[in-house]
Amino acid sequence: MKKLAAALIGAVSLAAVAHAQDVVIQAGHVLAVPGEGYLTNQTILVEDGRIVSITPGFSKPENYPVIDLKKAYVLPGLIDSHVHITGETSPSERIEAFEDSQVDVAFKGAAFALTTLKAGFTTVQDVGGPNDSVFGLRDAIARGAVPGPRIRASGQAVSITGGHGDINGYSAEVMAALTGSSICNGADDCRRAVRQQIKEGADLIKITATGGVLSNTSAGLEQQFSDDELAAIVEAAHAMGRQVTAHAHGKGGVDAALRAGVDSIEHGTYLDEESISLFKEKGATLVPTVLAGATVTGWTNQPWLPAPSRAKAAIVGPLMLDMLRRAHEGGVNIAFGTDTGVSRHGDNAKEFALMVEAGFTPEEAIRAATVVAAEHVEMAKDIGTLEKGKFADLIAVTKDPMKNIKELESVDFVMKGGEVFKSAE
Repeated sequence: MKKLAAALIGAVSLAAVAHAQDVVIQAGHVLAVPGEGYLTNQTILVEDGRIVSITPGFSKPENYPVIDLKKAYVLPGLIDSHVHITGETSPSERIEAFEDSQVDVAFKGAAFALTTLKAGFTTVQDVGGPNDSVFGLRDAIARGAVPGPRIRASGQAVSITGGHGDINGYSAEVMAALTGSSICNGADDCRRAVRQQIKEGADLIKITATGGVLSNTSAGLEQQFSDDELAAIVEAAHAMGRQVTAHAHGKGGVDAALRAGVDSIEHGTYLDEESISLFKEKGATLVPTVLAGATVTGWTNQPWLPAPSRAKAAIVGPLMLDMLRRAHEGGVNIAFGTDTGVSRHGDNAKEFALMVEAGFTPEEAIRAATVVAAEHVEMAKDIGTLEKGKFADLIAVTKDPMKNIKELESVDFVMKGGEVFKSAE
């Protein structure tokens, strides 16, 4: 970890890292709290990376530089609750597992992080990546050594032997060499895996409660952990102050994870009315990742994707939009999340149009990526809205995203913590 951190710090001379400044932003339309509509003609005062005030009219305190966004639509920085910042699915991905060191992976992640930030996502939750790489990148960004969104990271997923999240589809010798400490079997061993992940730096615990699409195994899409294992994981994580989020497609696995007390479900493809009732009873959040479903649907004839994954992609991908529609209509708490890394980094905002297609209003979709996501990643005191005392994380577009949500697919201005990382000027 120390070598990785030193390598990332050394990259500062190669990366253009912006500097926070005290500044005044004159904004024509401000969606300060998504869900409450626009404020018009506002002045946002930023000092030491945080918002000091938002006041009506265009004012200019003496000696403060002005950023002119009078003709723009200004929103809080966007939050993606499900990314894999250190990788991107491609025909070469399987061989790169052998060729890339943890430092190589971290540097790839640094490039993806900057792309993500410039796309308007000032905070992300990474739910599955190599521990040293993703934790090192998270910490380097937090220190300002490299540019990128704030990262809340789980590191390696806690998974069962042979399940989604384990190493599958290689020779036995290779799989033995690549199997990590987060693979567990039995309640006691799963407690150990959770505690080990926390020891190594996990901000939350990610588990694979069911089979998944991109694992190279024909092990189905249903429940993989036993009920006892799920209960032990949640107990161990919560005792150490960590939330648990569960990758889950099959209904049985979704419901079992919710009954065990997980805080959120990633994907939720086969959820039904009973599942929706459990979400609301337990106060759990759904992170739908419909963009991933749309992406893998296009891969079902790609020879580079292993045959088991192609078969599962053909089943799961087309179902996810309707899943989101059912969950939204049922009143489930939904946080924006894309599974980017399956789709391309920087394309995160394409999830918005899919949410609108599933029945969200544009403002509801934006709220899911700001207010709701900030609460979900446990950062609501600092991000998610544009209010006094919060980080100056904001984006701007030239046209109204409430009229056309696809405007968010190409943002014109990005500020994170008072630092400008993208500007039309």
